[in-house]
Amino acid sequence: MARTREFDTEAAVSRAMELFWTRGYEATSVRDLTGHLGIGQGSLYAAFGDKDGLYRAALEHYRATLAAAALRSLDEGADARSAIRTMLVERVRIAVGHDGRGCLLVNAVCERLPGDPTIRRTVRDVQDASQRALADVLSVAAERGEISTTSDPQALAAFLVTFLNGLLVSSKITPDVRALEPLVEVALAALG
Repeated sequence: MARTREFDTEAAVSRAMELFWTRGYEATSVRDLTGHLGIGQGSLYAAFGDKDGLYRAALEHYRATLAAAALRSLDEGADARSAIRTMLVERVRIAVGHDGRGCLLVNAVCERLPGDPTIRRTVRDVQDASQRALADVLSVAAERGEISTTSDPQALAAFLVTFLNGLLVSSKITPDVRALEPLVEVALAALG
């Protein structure tokens, strides 16, 4: 008779996400994971297949929580410029935390590509969703006269996502909000 899983897999994925985010995939051993999660190696393998399966679950959890929250925040600004500013600054604040651990998804790209096409797809999906959400906000802003209509909203959205990715890498080098936040204003100047 199969044993019942004796731990909360959702909580385990969340805790594993934090460990992978802080240490990276390669520097996190199965022993580190089982110790951090308080589960046995057999339980980890039964629930997730292997370390890679748990890593993918952690990336999905990040996408569904933090990345999704960033996109939801775009709807909370009084205008497009302030909503985008808030989203970018909040991403920087999260990234500089814990001594500059950056963004789990950007870290995954830097650590795992080009050798892992599944990671590429996962991160590409998040990036595409971000670009679509930003393009929608920018299109509405252009119609309202909040931003210049001379630039293509799709191109501006792609620029902002690319800028954010670079900013998130920089947050690992310079984990200082005061140094990085002014760069957001430079990027917002592209909105016209």
